[in-house]
Amino acid sequence: MNLSNLRAPRKANEKKKRVGRGMGSGMGKTSARGHKGQRSRSGSRMMRGFEGGQMPLHRRMPKRGFTNIFRQEFNIVNLHQLSAIGETTITPDVLRRSGIISTKHPVKILGSGELTIALTVHAHKFSKSAQEKITNSGGRVEVLA
Repeated sequence: MNLSNLRAPRKANEKKKRVGRGMGSGMGKTSARGHKGQRSRSGSRMMRGFEGGQMPLHRRMPKRGFTNIFRQEFNIVNLHQLSAIGETTITPDVLRRSGIISTKHPVKILGSGELTIALTVHAHKFSKSAQEKITNSGGRVEVLA
């Protein structure tokens, strides 16, 4: 690539639409608003989502359930992922370094997979099956606050 190959991004060189600048511009007289009607008037502002009197889409769609604003998000980690790390003490920092989790949410350990080595696992929550499998393999479960 060199200077002769450089091109401006698409739509970078398009001129801004200038309305109300005379008949020769193609957008004079009514300034691309058409004749009469609510949208042709100055100061016109309709409600967001207004569809000309037709029932708006957000009112036509069925409503169901609710969103819990207090919901707690967790990073989900399974036991088979823990055994693949190759360390005996597992903390959220170890999981972040190994790339298993990426966000700062609390960690929850689930019992999917088998555990053959004894691990000390530090996490915020554990499922019952995960807790049993970790203790049965000779490891320890540490619940973080």
